[in-house]
Amino acid sequence: MTIVHLLEKNAREFGSDTALVEINPDQPETRRLTWHEYELVEPTPKVRSYRREISWAVFNEKSNRLANMLLSNGIGKGKKVAILLMNCIDWLPLYFGILKAGALAVPLNFRYSSDEIEYCLKLAEADVLIFGPEFIGRVEAIADKVSKSCALIHLGASCPAFAEDYNDLISESSASFPECELEESDDAAIYFSSGTTGFPKAILHNHESLIHACYVEQAHHGQQKDDCFLCIPPLYHTGAKMHWFGSLLTGSKAVILKGTASKHILSAASDEQCTIVWLLVPWAQDILNALDSGELRLEDFNLKKWRLMHIGAQPVPQSLIKRWLEYFPEQQYDTNYGLSESIGPGAVHLGVENIHKVGAIGVPGYGWQVKIVTPDGNEVEKGSVGELCLKGPGVMTCYYRDPVATAESIKDGWLYTGDMAMQDEDGFIYLVDRKKDVIITGGENLYPVQIENFLSSNSKIKDVAVIGLPDSRLGEIAAAIIELKPGVTCTEQEINDFCLELPRYKRPRRIIFDFVPRNPTGKIEKPKLRKMYGGDCLVDSQNKS
Repeated sequence: MTIVHLLEKNAREFGSDTALVEINPDQPETRRLTWHEYELVEPTPKVRSYRREISWAVFNEKSNRLANMLLSNGIGKGKKVAILLMNCIDWLPLYFGILKAGALAVPLNFRYSSDEIEYCLKLAEADVLIFGPEFIGRVEAIADKVSKSCALIHLGASCPAFAEDYNDLISESSASFPECELEESDDAAIYFSSGTTGFPKAILHNHESLIHACYVEQAHHGQQKDDCFLCIPPLYHTGAKMHWFGSLLTGSKAVILKGTASKHILSAASDEQCTIVWLLVPWAQDILNALDSGELRLEDFNLKKWRLMHIGAQPVPQSLIKRWLEYFPEQQYDTNYGLSESIGPGAVHLGVENIHKVGAIGVPGYGWQVKIVTPDGNEVEKGSVGELCLKGPGVMTCYYRDPVATAESIKDGWLYTGDMAMQDEDGFIYLVDRKKDVIITGGENLYPVQIENFLSSNSKIKDVAVIGLPDSRLGEIAAAIIELKPGVTCTEQEINDFCLELPRYKRPRRIIFDFVPRNPTGKIEKPKLRKMYGGDCLVDSQNKS
């Protein structure tokens, strides 16, 4: 069985049940949509936002129509179809339509520039690009360069002249399940690495990876038919989609929220009676800060059904979860670790029963093996730091068209993650840092995540990133870029005094008050920070020891 058969099953068994809801708080809308669009629920005085929903039957029909259109145009097994859309209710039906045709889905980051879009289309050898109205300008800039090998299809009103209209193309397509035999070993999707170190790599996954992600998510978070998942992170990334796969497996409802404002998150969870919400660290911080300041009040929301909050994509400060549980003591909590190369979250997870181990990323996930190794590949002793390696059905097939990078990352079936970790005596794994982010100062290894976790416990700090900067005496020093909470003042001396609890060699030697940039999946963009601050003259640490 492949993942497309789960959608067919849900359409048969739960056809009239709600599959997806889209909420756009910034786009009030009251018009009725035409047949080829989606069912609309009118805004009410309580929910002043654009809300539309589709059933499992409509979801399945949309996917079948796209699949049959693609097949009728020669886009089947081995072909690649790129998706360039903002989060919306169209996204997942498109994804499954591509898979049902036997083609490979190629999701693109909605932040990509024209050059990056062109680069990824060429690297993936895309045959089709389906894009939304937000990207007309970026796609038009490269249309002449890519259109000879890649058909351009626009989804939305006012189709530009350089593209074909999606609704026209599918209007006569069959709504029946297409005749395309799929095996778990067949290629399914190409995802792109986050690109924080330059142009991204193309990550190839097969259908076995996708179906495994469904069972991992359901095994970890116990989705049932009556659950409702609030999806906020970008669907082009493996994280959001693979968490939603638990809803797919159980035929349960999911809500796609466009926007990350704290009020909108709590309102959506309240109005839709969401039971599971996946947050990124900045959004959880914003919610807590809004509650602390009185900007939001819990009594204004009905959150009794919200049973699980989980976080992934980046290290999670212990202080953040302790604060969260003070406001939401009845909620379960989980953290999830993974990479796009391991089909997203779940290769390691804390487990809702292990709240006493907050701070760890957890234990090997369902169907996964883990080891921590030295540079020469030998496993380290517990308590020692090494590189985290993963093995399981969700490991990528390869970096597409990059055998050298593939050989560097996959050895004897093990995925070498580039993340430094350690395991305690109870078998729980702690993420120490990215291998490339380790700071070597005066011969000592500094792991920025440890310093970031410490600084995050300061009540004045909203977000923090620690990077290495060149130093004429020590080689590198730790610099802390600190983003303060709104309306808060703080001095460098206050931070230095706060850091006296750290061992001397771990104390940041430079304090910078600034915004901490994160990418759409919540990861700190440290290469950007190093570029911003690393070009300064060498720091003289002589008088800062």
